[in-house]
Amino acid sequence: MNKELNAKLAGYCGKPIDEASKEEIYLALLAMAQEMSEQKKEKTTGRKLYYISAEFLIGKLLSNNLINLGIYEDVRELLEKAGKSLADIEELEPEPSLGNGGLGRLAACFLDSLATLKLPGDGVGLRYHCGLFRQNFKDGLQNETPDYWITGNDWVKPTETVYPVTLAGRTYPVRLYELAVTGYEGRTNSLNLFDLDSIDEQIITNGIHFDKADIAKNLTLFLYPDDSDDAGRILRIYQQYLMVSAGAQLILEECVGRGCHYHDLAAYAAVQINDTHPSLIIPELIRLLTEKGITFDEAVQIVTDTCAYTNHTILAEALEKWPRSFLEQVVPQLLPIIEKLDVLARTRSKNASTAIIDSKGYVHMAHMDIHFTHSVNGVAALHTQILKNSELADFYRLYPEKFNNKTNGITFRRWLLACNRSLAAEIEKLIGGGFKKDADELEKLLAFADDASVLEKFSEIKADNKKALADWLYRKQGVKINPEAMFSIQAKRLHEYKRQQLNLLFLIHQFLEIRSGHRPATPIVSIFGAKAAPAYTIAKDIIHALLALSQVIGADPEAAAYMQIVFVENYNVAAAEKMIPACDLSEQISLASKEASGTGNMKFMLNGAVTLGTMDGANVEIAQRVGSTNIYIFGQNSRQVIERYRKNDYHAADWYDSDPNLKRAIDFLISPEMLAAGREEHLSRLRNELIHKDWFQTLPDFNSYVVRKQQAMADYAYNKKEWAKKGFVNIAKAGFFSSDRTIREYNEKIWHLG
Repeated sequence: MNKELNAKLAGYCGKPIDEASKEEIYLALLAMAQEMSEQKKEKTTGRKLYYISAEFLIGKLLSNNLINLGIYEDVRELLEKAGKSLADIEELEPEPSLGNGGLGRLAACFLDSLATLKLPGDGVGLRYHCGLFRQNFKDGLQNETPDYWITGNDWVKPTETVYPVTLAGRTYPVRLYELAVTGYEGRTNSLNLFDLDSIDEQIITNGIHFDKADIAKNLTLFLYPDDSDDAGRILRIYQQYLMVSAGAQLILEECVGRGCHYHDLAAYAAVQINDTHPSLIIPELIRLLTEKGITFDEAVQIVTDTCAYTNHTILAEALEKWPRSFLEQVVPQLLPIIEKLDVLARTRSKNASTAIIDSKGYVHMAHMDIHFTHSVNGVAALHTQILKNSELADFYRLYPEKFNNKTNGITFRRWLLACNRSLAAEIEKLIGGGFKKDADELEKLLAFADDASVLEKFSEIKADNKKALADWLYRKQGVKINPEAMFSIQAKRLHEYKRQQLNLLFLIHQFLEIRSGHRPATPIVSIFGAKAAPAYTIAKDIIHALLALSQVIGADPEAAAYMQIVFVENYNVAAAEKMIPACDLSEQISLASKEASGTGNMKFMLNGAVTLGTMDGANVEIAQRVGSTNIYIFGQNSRQVIERYRKNDYHAADWYDSDPNLKRAIDFLISPEMLAAGREEHLSRLRNELIHKDWFQTLPDFNSYVVRKQQAMADYAYNKKEWAKKGFVNIAKAGFFSSDRTIREYNEKIWHLG
């Protein structure tokens, strides 16, 4: 194989490998992998999935694709013999900025699993030029700049296919781009991304600001344009319709090409609506079908049989609703259809809460999804129960047969084989390589859970990964950290419900305890990775407070010996691949009932971290599998939280006034030291928010969090073998959380592909 590979790669480079530059080798590997992926395409027979999503956080693809093609080790060895490092070459690859958080990463994992399981299923989305934004910190504040990643030498390739899309009365030519998605020992599917040739990155000024009215030039510049004004909200509708209109045309064109007669569309296509961003696919498909001569009533039934909806949130603000006037401005061709759908929905229920258009003229995307799809799924057992019993109870009573659960999963190829190769190799030595395609085989590890030599080896791998993260952080940000300390990591989108502010209050408390002479059981490095939406003021204040506190701790020699805060700039998939294998304590501390699932919790678990978390989202299912001794659960449960909201009897100020430790921590935000390191405007605003609002009940969970976190630190410090066993059991029990399992369930219960 190496001889053949050597000749092939040298042919792409145009010179012997030992004489080629890193850039030349990268481009050669890119071309070779694309050619090999093309050879794994298969003809679609039967039903095909179209997974439509605003985000696909696919990460760097070189190593992942080499692994899936079965040539990673051969390439690595070949380059090593030529004096080259594959790891160095991987660093050259730009990360596609096509997503932000868990929603997009889940979509990427699903595409990988579809191809691995040899199921016909493509993604449908947009080709964002600058992603969400590139984050850096300036004067203790988040600073946003464009995240340029399109170089012309990437995995996304333009096609000659162009679809007309009419927006606000003007028709735009929309180009299709394709990105090959090759599964592990599987087939090659596609991620279909749409874009305008007229997009002009030069209109961006002053960070990430641009003329929001110049649609032809700005439409796909950024993921989730700032929606703090009407222009930004309207631009989001432009984006969403561009995606679904071009996507609908692609779907119909492909299905007709395979013999579909429109009336039988559901036999050829399954459309999965990933959250509410693609909801306009429903009226758009109906519009296109009626243009083909199909009656409205039949078109509605066809679309209902074709489409399914995944709900990813119970936060009201995340269930999109648009003023009717916005839709009238951007997509007037859809409004008559939406109005007819609303009338039809009202014949099914007299309950105003299930109407598509409410009394204030807002069009509710999720309501349309539930009425006019055949399946509505949550993404964790607890989440689905809350949807049924509380948030969507009126719909559940109307359509009990539609509701189902599909607990999220992650692809083990990316989150173990690619990012933690030493751990994967050690697992393979113990139980063989079957776990790469059948993650349930990880359970075989339990036979070694009390083997001291095995636990010691796994601890050595963790220690090596911690040193690697320390080296990476020093190279990336010039930050030195102690690899002997416990690494506590909270890496996820910055949002109050995810409660980075709770971690902040603990860190203040710990700092003040050290000053009082109470030293912790172990030094701890608290590592954060998170972006705050540009218009989310309090989220940015939390970042500022953490950065200011980091300075205060660093200036105190006694405290700095025991604790450190590191905020990783521009958290993305590449950063996650460094952080997750090195984690000791995985912080999953959202307010119970608010996190639909989480997938970071699964990635950390798979890599041997122990979870500190609430009984929220998939934490519940993780706890059920690993047992109470191998997870640190704290805080209110979902029933208690929901009851507080129902009674509306939570007053943060009462907790602040009655708990001296809590008051001390909150007041420290505006202490002279913090004000010297930070800015009073941001620190005072955050303090006031915690005392007078605290929408996500940080304060009631504070003491429980402190106790359990300090217990975890003591267990880590005083019983290394038992701590290693906790992490080992987590790995062994992670198999259920494979996206392969999730995709099998979707296919068996909803899609019925092939």
